[in-house]
Formats: sequence, structure tokens, C-alpha cells
Amino acid sequence: MTVVRPTPTKPQDSTSKSIAWPMRSSEPDGPPTLCASVQDSGTGVPIVFLHGLVGTNEHWDAVAHRVRDRSRCLQLEVPLLDLDHDDCSVEGVTAITARFLADYVREPAVLAGNSFGGHVALRLALERPELVKALVLTGSSGLFERTLFGAFVMRPSRAWVANRISELFFDPANVWESDIERAFSALTHRSCVKAMVRLSKSAKSDHLGERLGRVSKPTLLLWGKNDLVTPPEIAEEFHSLIKGSRLQWIDRCGHAPMMERPDEFATALRSFVAELDAARPA
Repeated sequence: MTVVRPTPTKPQDSTSKSIAWPMRSSEPDGPPTLCASVQDSGTGVPIVFLHGLVGTNEHWDAVAHRVRDRSRCLQLEVPLLDLDHDDCSVEGVTAITARFLADYVREPAVLAGNSFGGHVALRLALERPELVKALVLTGSSGLFERTLFGAFVMRPSRAWVANRISELFFDPANVWESDIERAFSALTHRSCVKAMVRLSKSAKSDHLGERLGRVSKPTLLLWGKNDLVTPPEIAEEFHSLIKGSRLQWIDRCGHAPMMERPDEFATALRSFVAELDAARPA
């Protein structure tokens, strides 16, 4: 039996604002407007937090709360399971995120990406380096990732979904009730399952190995030592392929360190951003 806990209460801050950022324009004969959710808080060096395939803004709340006194934290939640056509791919989500950076952030940002979000961050560093200040990758795809819902079942039980979600964590007690409910709901809708499969296949087929040597941005790899989805040897491979990268382990931690070990994650992130700031020309 997987023990779960309620979703933590979102920390409040006077600088925080929630925004619906339009990903598509409404046209008479075009698709309806589809918006991404943005949580914008704090001031300073911009950090854009990018979630995984089954992630949300809330997964970054604890880290953002700990660093927004020195950084502007932008939590970008793209409705991945609502995407279709060309948007429903790692290339499509990269293009959406590039537009957000260019149109909303308007200056080079530190990209902190988990899992699928890390993959998007890497592609941006390769394809749109002018939008990127640095990378913080945790459990990133791009080399190898074990698919969480690889063996889909018809009408999965809530217990089956809870067990799959628990595999993201070293300690299953860190699973959020809301994540189980959201994943269970998604897996009962054919369109969501179709999008999940398509996005997962897109990421798996987009192997970045031969390109990673061209990443020129400062890169911090913050990795759960007990990650079962992107195991430690994958972190070591990223470290060897990205020149000048730094690898830092977080013990007793799985695939989502920003949720399971937010204090350690935030401390490392603050130090990394402070170094970037100190290295900036006067």
C-alpha cells in the first residue's frame, strides 16, 4: 500500500502573481486559445522552472519559495496532455517555451528542468542559446528515461496508478494525493493517454547524446541518488558529455528532488545562481 500525503499549501508572497499566458491566438477558423499557467514571483535573476510529463507548477513551489528572495521565479506549466498536432512533441513544447522566453521573460534565464522539462531546457540551450543563461537539470530525459506508464492497462485502477507514481520517489510517503488523482483522471481519457504516449515517444526518439558536446551554458546536474526513472549512470553520462558541467547528488531521493528534497535543491540552486551573478561583468 502506498502512503500518500495531501498537496502542500502554496506559499504566499506579495510579489507573486498567476498569469494565463496564451500559447495560441484565437482566429475565426483556427483552434481555440490554449493557455499555459505561469506563477511569477520574486525579483532578481530569472529562473524558469519546467515540469515533467506528468508534472505541474506546484511541484516547484517549495524550491521557488526558498529562492525567490534573490531570484525571479517563473513556474511555467504547459498543458501537455491537451496538446495536439505538431505541438504534441518535444520539438513542439520547445518551440512553445522559446516563445514564452522571448515574449514574456525577455532576457536570458536560468532554465531549471525536471524530466521532460530538462529535455526541453537542453534543446533550448542548443537551438536558442540567446534565451538561456544557464541550465539546472534534474532527472532529465534526452539520453534515457524509463517510461513511468510504459505498460498501459485498460481502465487502470487507482491503486495501479498510485504504485506507478510512487516509483518517482525514494520514500512513497512523499507522493501527493493530488498527483494520483490527476494521473488517474488523465489515464481514463483517451485523448490524454494519446498525448502522453506521443510525447513520451517523441522524447525517446530525440536522443541528444551526439549534440550535448555543443552545450555552452553553465550546467548544474542535481540528481536523486535513488532515481529509478533516469538512474545515476544517466547523470554520469550527462556529466561526461556536457563540458564543464557540475554533478551534485541528493541522497535518499528519487526522480523529483525538488519535491522530495526541496531544502537541498534550493540550497544548491541559490549557490549556483550566486556564482553566475558574481561572474557577470561589472
